[in-house]
Amino acid sequence: MHRVVSALHSGAMTYFRAALLIPLAALTACATQAPPSPQTTPPPAATRVAPAPATPAAPIPPQMRDITAARADFVRLTAAKYDIDPAYIESVLGKAQIRDGIIAAMSRPAEAKPWRDYRPIFITQGRIDGGKAFMAKNADALARAEARFGVPAEIITAIIGVETSYGGNKGSYPVIDALYTLAFNYPRTGDPAKVARENQREAFFRDELGQFFALGKETGMDITQLKGSYAGAMGWGQFMPSSYRQYAVDGNNDGKRDLFDNIDDVTESVANYFQKKGGWTRGGPVMAPALRASSAADYSATDIDVMQPYEMFAPLGYSTNIPLAAKTPAQVVRFDGAGGTEYWMVFGNFRAITKYNTSRLYATAVHQLAESIAGRDALVAQQTQQATVPVAPVTSMPTPSTPLQATPP
Repeated sequence: MHRVVSALHSGAMTYFRAALLIPLAALTACATQAPPSPQTTPPPAATRVAPAPATPAAPIPPQMRDITAARADFVRLTAAKYDIDPAYIESVLGKAQIRDGIIAAMSRPAEAKPWRDYRPIFITQGRIDGGKAFMAKNADALARAEARFGVPAEIITAIIGVETSYGGNKGSYPVIDALYTLAFNYPRTGDPAKVARENQREAFFRDELGQFFALGKETGMDITQLKGSYAGAMGWGQFMPSSYRQYAVDGNNDGKRDLFDNIDDVTESVANYFQKKGGWTRGGPVMAPALRASSAADYSATDIDVMQPYEMFAPLGYSTNIPLAAKTPAQVVRFDGAGGTEYWMVFGNFRAITKYNTSRLYATAVHQLAESIAGRDALVAQQTQQATVPVAPVTSMPTPSTPLQATPP
């Protein structure tokens, strides 16, 4: 899936979107960076000037890193783990290239955007129209996927629309080069505080490279010819190799799991991912406006994986206008919207979308795009209005007749 990774999603997507992020298919499991918490602490009125931090060491040029020993270990371990001829692994890696463009793309810092700026990137009239055309053209395949896995056709469509513009941009990097580059030359900042994270990321991609060899063995695909994102995500739904192996489905019973050219396999695999990895509930809600009492405390969940019974939010001053059982797992999230602060009640199926990409903004964009594709634009607009606490208009302060006095301590 595309780009971002609040963590690397070991799921389907690409590396980019976690926070914003501007579309490129990368890794869902790819990795996504979790958006920053909407709550911020105001700076103190006065601060002492801290000494300038020491300049971090310059990034280590990839060409100067000796990967001989690491590569030999990889060949040995991968051959043993997946019962693959080590000579074959060596021959493939011998032709793989370390690509500076991949390192540069992965080195770009994720640009965290507020919802008011993030939404227009993904929810455009062109993408809505493209989704409607995709649904019309592939109605039978989508209907079968929905019947089998319980994931609405419009949600499956929206994922494919966000990830690859309905198959129009599946990525042009040789997947073997992308994974090889990041498995052995993951970009380094030279910052000691980031070493552990960088090691973790490199290990993630090294595992995905091994899984890529296993995928080739299991499917018979020539892995040297496959193209994808700069993070190694593949196909219409941008699956990483591990997700391809675990969640790809043979939708038309032809004995293959083809996420590049077979729309039956694509739609059912996306739906299967949602059900198996995300725990999608057939017919369950995704999100609804959080109606906030004037006396309610300002609140936004720090972790939507930890949900609470809906009934627990009433004492906090939050409710919603859709019928829900008292024990329905729920959470409240807050976004900076175009019209003010938006408060939304989110449920298990919202959390399921975040298993495709960990960004809450991504999940909200997928849901609202799906609603628009299904012709429910008016409902989205109405719910957004209900969820929004408008920004108070700025008024000038009247000039006091007597000088204002400071409140004594």
